[in-house]
Amino acid sequence: MANQDYVSKPRPKKKTAKTAVRKSAPVGIGISFKNKVIIVFTLIAIIGFGYFLWVIKDQQPVVETTKTAQKNTIKKTVILPEMPAAKWSYQKGLAAKEVEQGQYEVVDKGPWKMQCASFKLNSQAQELKAKIAFVGIESNVVKSQGKNGLWYKVILGPYKHKRSAERDRHKLKRNNVNYCQIWLWR
Repeated sequence: MANQDYVSKPRPKKKTAKTAVRKSAPVGIGISFKNKVIIVFTLIAIIGFGYFLWVIKDQQPVVETTKTAQKNTIKKTVILPEMPAAKWSYQKGLAAKEVEQGQYEVVDKGPWKMQCASFKLNSQAQELKAKIAFVGIESNVVKSQGKNGLWYKVILGPYKHKRSAERDRHKLKRNNVNYCQIWLWR
């Protein structure tokens, strides 16, 4: 393809406002055939409904009466047979037997604690402590020296009974604080 010289070519003439505006064809002011048909059917339906209401306004509703047959009901009494005599011997033995009551004590293993997490950073432990505080439970952050360095544990407790620790753990689970473990306090 040959090179073209665009420099020597004159610029195209700008269109003026008079030549740019074209006259469009006039839009029909009338209603389309489809809309005319819909209007006619709607008017016929309204007039027909009005005529129907005018015709039925003077008519009285017809009430049919029916006679119900009354039946004489006779109450029958059902006589049940007599209760059979007891054939088993354990009934007499139970009446004479005494139940021995044993005395025992429930031994509680000791105080319980709940550990929810352990972190390398104190800020993460404090963040979890605040989240637990919003649930309404008090927690503590405890420093612990482990094999891998310093750890910050989030601990709840001590609890006298394991059941109260379980109750708090379920409350924390409902508020998206998971993985809490219950341990004996030693």
